Amino acid sequence: MNKIQELMEKRAQVWNGAKAFVESKQDKDGLMSEEDAKTYAEMETKVKNFTMEIERMQSMEQMEREMEKPMSQPLTSQPMKADNKIEAKKTGRASAEYKAGVLEALRSNFRNVSNVLQEGVDTAGGYLVPKEYDSRLIDGLTSENIMRSLGTTITTSGEHKINIAGNKPAASWIEEGGEFSFGDATFDQILLDAHKLHVAIKVTDELLYDNAFNLENYILDQFAKALANAEEDAFLNGDGVGKPLGIFAENGGGQVSITTKTQSAITADEVSDLVYSLKRPYRKNAKFIMNDQTIGLLRKLKDSNGAYMWQPALVAGEPDRLLGYPVYTSEYVPVVAAGAPVIAFGDFSYYNIGDRGVRSFDQLRELFAGNGMVGFLAKERVDGKLVLPEAVQILKMKASASS
Repeated sequence: MNKIQELMEKRAQVWNGAKAFVESKQDKDGLMSEEDAKTYAEMETKVKNFTMEIERMQSMEQMEREMEKPMSQPLTSQPMKADNKIEAKKTGRASAEYKAGVLEALRSNFRNVSNVLQEGVDTAGGYLVPKEYDSRLIDGLTSENIMRSLGTTITTSGEHKINIAGNKPAASWIEEGGEFSFGDATFDQILLDAHKLHVAIKVTDELLYDNAFNLENYILDQFAKALANAEEDAFLNGDGVGKPLGIFAENGGGQVSITTKTQSAITADEVSDLVYSLKRPYRKNAKFIMNDQTIGLLRKLKDSNGAYMWQPALVAGEPDRLLGYPVYTSEYVPVVAAGAPVIAFGDFSYYNIGDRGVRSFDQLRELFAGNGMVGFLAKERVDGKLVLPEAVQILKMKASASS
């Protein structure tokens, strides 16, 4: 048994013990003494510590896998024997020359720019990333950004229109020989545009010119994280003005189906009502998205049968579950506060992400020169919208004590 699986089983044991402790210490009113409540809080803290350690070890494993990837392609044919299949030479942004040119430009702070890079100059004067880099950036964005992993990503070349059926096919019972009239099918349209997102990173002069420093992987990793964080925030909270339209947007986001009875607490019935406010076909692929702070409140909830609604994952890599549905967390989901939308539940594949073109690199001329730093800029054009609002239901906190 590996260490992560062992920790997950220990976490499950502690959590089950905490649940049993609460059940054994509650009085007839369902309350615990101050001392017992303190003991339970310690158990809950231990569960959270197990979770943080599991996530840390999973992150380390991911880094180890990246570090163990081969730096060059292995031999696949016998030495001194010609391969019958001649591999086509890669050209343009896929060529080795273009990739080497981009790396040299980065290391020289764009003072040494090869002519080969002219194939990839974008409209703003930056340089399009090599195809391999772009793929790795997208992989990075997917792993760092829950909305890219749950939503549907498409590549656009211009304004992309998505047709949404506005009504259902006509059907009616008619008398023998009676007339049947067909309803006119109507369609709404969702337009995916392209909003500009720029992120910058800084590197010291010493690291920039040190050939032993893996500049390529460092820059890709930093750009992927920065882009992913900015995207995830917009995909969840964006208002559609100069940025994508988010899941929690007041207009154009998911449908608010449940409003809590208080400003600071969520009940088991309200979570259950949220689940069943989502139409059954969408529940087949439904998931929760919320903040870690909200999870802290929901861990103590029980259903009508007295069973805890929260179910910690028992298998490494699997998300925890609430009422049987996977739970994903993001620091960008609003925390519990008066009037805040705090839980989204639905089929997030109906959130469409449109990538326009490819990402590009550029330099930040002279901006950090006085600090012995060099700045790099990554640029992309992206949009995101929920094409069917009914596919995602929102739980929102009560706005005020009087409402």
